[in-house]
Amino acid sequence: MYRVPAATYRLQFNAQFTFAGARRIAAYLARLGITDIYASPILKPRKGSTHGYDTVDASALNPDLGTDDDFTELTGELDRHGMGFLLDIVPNHMAATHENAWWASVLENGRQSRFLHFFDIDWRDEKVLLPILGRPYGETLETFEIQLGFDAEGLFFTYFDKRLPLAARSYAQVLRDCVDVLPTEGIAIELRELVENETVVANSRFLKDTLWRMHEESAEFRDALQQAIARLNRDADALDRLLDAQWYRLAYWRIASETINYRRFFDVTDLVGLCIENPEVFEARNKRILEWILDGKVTGLRIDHIDGLYDPGAYLAKLQHRLGEFYVVVEKILARDETLPPSFRVAGTTGYDFMDTLNAVFVDPAGLAKLPAGNTPPFDDVVYERKKQVIQELFSGEMRALNNHLVSLAVADRNARDFAPSELLAALIEITACMPVYRTYADFGQDFLRRAIEEARRRAGNSVDARVFRFLELVLFVEPPSYIAGERERWQHFLARWQQFTGRVMAKGVEDTAFYNFNRLVSLNEVGGDPGRTDFDPVAEFHARNVRIARDWPLTLNATSTHDTKRAEDVRARISVLSEIPDEWARMVRRWSKLVPPPDPNAALLVYQTLIGAWPIDAQRLTQYLEKAAREAKTHTSWITPNDEYESALKNFATSLLSSDAFLKSFTRFQKRIAFHGFLNSLAQVVLKSMSPGIPDFYQGTELWDFSLVDPDNRRPIDYAARMAMIDDLPDPPTLLRHWPDGRVKMFVTMRCLATRARLGPEYTALDAGPNAIAFTRGPVAIVVPRLTTQLVKPPHLPVGETWADRTLPLRGKWRNVFTGREVEGAGDLLMRNVLESFPVGVLEEA
Repeated sequence: MYRVPAATYRLQFNAQFTFAGARRIAAYLARLGITDIYASPILKPRKGSTHGYDTVDASALNPDLGTDDDFTELTGELDRHGMGFLLDIVPNHMAATHENAWWASVLENGRQSRFLHFFDIDWRDEKVLLPILGRPYGETLETFEIQLGFDAEGLFFTYFDKRLPLAARSYAQVLRDCVDVLPTEGIAIELRELVENETVVANSRFLKDTLWRMHEESAEFRDALQQAIARLNRDADALDRLLDAQWYRLAYWRIASETINYRRFFDVTDLVGLCIENPEVFEARNKRILEWILDGKVTGLRIDHIDGLYDPGAYLAKLQHRLGEFYVVVEKILARDETLPPSFRVAGTTGYDFMDTLNAVFVDPAGLAKLPAGNTPPFDDVVYERKKQVIQELFSGEMRALNNHLVSLAVADRNARDFAPSELLAALIEITACMPVYRTYADFGQDFLRRAIEEARRRAGNSVDARVFRFLELVLFVEPPSYIAGERERWQHFLARWQQFTGRVMAKGVEDTAFYNFNRLVSLNEVGGDPGRTDFDPVAEFHARNVRIARDWPLTLNATSTHDTKRAEDVRARISVLSEIPDEWARMVRRWSKLVPPPDPNAALLVYQTLIGAWPIDAQRLTQYLEKAAREAKTHTSWITPNDEYESALKNFATSLLSSDAFLKSFTRFQKRIAFHGFLNSLAQVVLKSMSPGIPDFYQGTELWDFSLVDPDNRRPIDYAARMAMIDDLPDPPTLLRHWPDGRVKMFVTMRCLATRARLGPEYTALDAGPNAIAFTRGPVAIVVPRLTTQLVKPPHLPVGETWADRTLPLRGKWRNVFTGREVEGAGDLLMRNVLESFPVGVLEEA
């Protein structure tokens, strides 16, 4: 049986937090109750990377993190504490930079590169389009921002910090100029023979080495080459001819969405998609990782962006075959009514599905429906329009390429060949924009496709011929008519390509656009979430999910904060309180908007909720966040076309709030009360995560209160020295509760919960605890926590003791509270006032 974590702790490795830093906190994490470090990518990324997802060398460690010996010392220290190492790996993409030798080889050698099939490139135009220029090509060329250079690696172009190789076939264009000015005939002859020898030119390494030797040995050649390069760098026409001879074409970055011909990570041009389905790529990309696993240094894997792969199920099956079964989880975003494909050979997901279900527990559905929404349309309409927006603005080239493929399929079908390309494109856009999930899979999820097609038909009305939809439906289900049965393989390939694409549209259209426009209750705006939900029973949904997870995916991760969440768990815990007091919240919004008029009502809701959740927050952090949020929203401004006037207005609004005495007086009084109920939600959240079926995952630093916002705010350094001092000197529970703002009570609850996990039973039984609590048992352990606490108490009173009056919990016998050590016993149902006598959350063990 492979190693299974009991509790994971996500660490973001970078130059400021290295293997040595992780080694120093291993004992602390073990004492906290963590069994496995959950590490961000550690293979060599591009220089200066802060996250590691931009790998350039799959065979080497990130030198910023330490040496191989440092890594060995870290894993050895973990082993001494009985801890494992769960590693985040990135099979979908690598950095498209000269630091990546595989990519550089493709740019230099084109179709002759041995790494040609490593990257997902459409070679129909015979060149790789590189949209890296800050302005149009002609302007860039004529201002000589592109320059030629030479070093031991050969001739190359530079464009600011970017370096691009020259194809060996184009060296002669540069070196002929050297021949003309060389004073010594012998050197000129050698050089001429060198560049005119087809065998030498075909061997770019030999050509480069020979030229570098001549450069080092001959001052005459060195001077001639420098003169030739200097002349070229002053001649736009000559540079243009030289650039035209390359395997790539430099282009203005703004045309990327329309003309890009390699698969990107979402819309990030400098991350290029890998063909991991290619056996050679699989081996090269995973070689070092597999070695670490065989050496016992890596004990589990987290697969990043699984939906970007051509065939996720096949990749996972191959990985497990190589590993002989291993603990693997996937970064898979599930919709509320979606399940993980049973064909996935994994332990589960990274926990966003749990996060969504848990978030809802602390939301009052009746109050949610009454919250102000800033005059925005229903969430489903926002999603539909924003997905169409990103298709047009970010992915029009990819969509056009897919449609060209679809047109070719239609031409082969006698009943579809007369459909206009524009009709097929319209239908394809509608289907993609109406997808209810990130992606479907060839052998799973066809019901979702049928629903999407039906929804697309409804939304499209008469704008798209129903016959076109029918043809597209047949293609997506790979059901070609019998008279073109031979086309089935081409239909399958189209389906796989489309499946790779839909997740990108969902991620950019929903996570990074719709979520920044629909601001009714932003605590629900997390990946996989549905902030527009209306009629739902959060407690029933929580129990139903836990029953299903206990049965089907008991080893999945349960997350509450990650490096990708829009807000930290404690920020969301505060904001959710607003659903309990919708009328009062609406009054506060109206009052504050009069004190300092906002640029628009929707922006005001985002700013106020951000302040509620992240308080205290300074102007710099707030305005940096708001700039990102506004650009992601793509309504008044965007990353592509920043609107300085709107952004200034938004930032001025935020800073004016922070400098308004009238606002601050009103706000801080209100926020203090929300923060109190948020603290109760946060404690309950820790307990539910730690004790639910699945494996609890803790993001770095969240053992204390964490009021971070989206990255980069949530990647700030963690003060582990302070945490290590706290864990050595935790006071008794009453003192912790009196001083709850310092966060030590959260650390205490975390430790006690994790210490109890070993005694949990595999079964899950929901308990009826009334509308203001949620409770269940896991064998000999019972869990009960409060919810919607504004209905129970007012600050500073805790929901303990007589707060619960005569409410009961359907438990019998003798139980011991792990937080207080007190025992409670009853022949009948236990009284809640005894269960939660002095501590607001309860984990009980049979005594």
